[in-house]
Amino acid sequence: MIGIFGGTFDPVHFGHLRPALEVQQVLGLNEVRFIPAGQPPHREMPYATSPQRLSMLRAAIEDQPGFVVDEREIRREGPSYMVDTLASLRAEVGQVSLYLILGYDAFLGLPDWHQWSRLIELSHLVITHRPGWNHDDLAEALHSLVKQHEMAFEQLSEQAAGGLVFVPVTQLDISATSIREKIRAGQDIRYLLPDPVYEMIKMQKLYR
Repeated sequence: MIGIFGGTFDPVHFGHLRPALEVQQVLGLNEVRFIPAGQPPHREMPYATSPQRLSMLRAAIEDQPGFVVDEREIRREGPSYMVDTLASLRAEVGQVSLYLILGYDAFLGLPDWHQWSRLIELSHLVITHRPGWNHDDLAEALHSLVKQHEMAFEQLSEQAAGGLVFVPVTQLDISATSIREKIRAGQDIRYLLPDPVYEMIKMQKLYR
């Protein structure tokens, strides 16, 4: 069972890492693959270079069992569409269960993604949210998706794709944007991200 966690990771921080760890533990995932976007289609290009983002990500997760870095989107030319990433993974792993991990904000924007309706054909969707939240007011397309595909956690491992679950996780109010802004303002970013990433940013004078 493989979790997929995409993003620009510009830089990676605890707001990425803690939810990924909690999903791994709750669902019993063998592996969580962090996949940095090469050319993100829905936002501006990353500030740090691809090698810098990869180095920070590897340093952040090197001591966590089951966390790995996957470079396929950076190596692939053109926009980093998740549907292409999942299709390439599916071709590699066969009928192993795939779990695409999405934050709630990303889930709300899902209908704007390239070929978004194919995602659940290629993987399960795991939507993380803060405890106590409910999804009663979703847009019609997402409400229909939930109604058709939501299932219990224990059912997911019985099939390779096609399920949707909501997982409450610790929500840390940290963003890469705010970290970059703090750096530009001369503020200390310690304790917002792993120490090895903090040291890399300082040593290489990133985001200034």
